[in-house]
Amino acid sequence: MRLDKYLKVSRIIKRRTVANEACDAGRVLVNDKVERASYNVKIGDVIEVQLGSKPFKAEVVSVNEYAKKEEAPMMYKVLS
Repeated sequence: MRLDKYLKVSRIIKRRTVANEACDAGRVLVNDKVERASYNVKIGDVIEVQLGSKPFKAEVVSVNEYAKKEEAPMMYKVLS
């Protein structure tokens, strides 16, 4: 699954266009590397999003094409 879509489906970022813009601006790191929106997310990847005052860091636990509101937080494990 593409990085921008994963960020939207897991509800880390609300809209896919915002996720895409964040990737283009270099505000999304995967395994400590700036990645493009087209990056293919895999289980075990560590995603760091630098939006707002505090960076958000999480490990990918599952990759689902769709997730309900209640299931979205189970797609990742918050690291910091």
